[in-house]
Amino acid sequence: MTSKGNKTKHAKIKASGKKGRSNRVGRMVLLAVVCVTALTGYYFFRNRIGAERSEAPVVATGPAASQADSQDAAHGFQPLIGRWRRPDGGYVIEIRGIDAAGKIDAGYFNPRPINVARADASRSADGLKVFIELQDVGYPGATYTLIYNPRQNVLEGLYYQPAAGQTFEVVFVPLD
Repeated sequence: MTSKGNKTKHAKIKASGKKGRSNRVGRMVLLAVVCVTALTGYYFFRNRIGAERSEAPVVATGPAASQADSQDAAHGFQPLIGRWRRPDGGYVIEIRGIDAAGKIDAGYFNPRPINVARADASRSADGLKVFIELQDVGYPGATYTLIYNPRQNVLEGLYYQPAAGQTFEVVFVPLD
């Protein structure tokens, strides 16, 4: 025979077990909704930037621009010319011109100028590539290896920070 106290105890245990499971399920559903919302927002943000940028292409201006335009257009590097900003930190790459051999006249700013030791453009099966090596205090041999994405009008690729021994995925959007 079971006493009334034991019945109440068993009922409480059963109820708490169901409540615990439903809380876990609720948290899992909430986490899934948050993840889907975040991914959807990221997708639309990236596409919105690409759509805005494709409507207004980057064009170099000023006295040196006409000479650079004719040289760069002939070599197919024109889309790379301009100022590009990394939205995650405000770092700026300024590509002033590219010669026939692919040597880039470039500047890098964070927000002050950082010495660009080497900058090159090339073509590959992936598209137009940009390689930039920095040599300055805090940037000893740091490199960017970027590919131009014409659909979204962005430079995307990898940033290697040798002091930390880390590589990061980065994106640059047109500044002007």
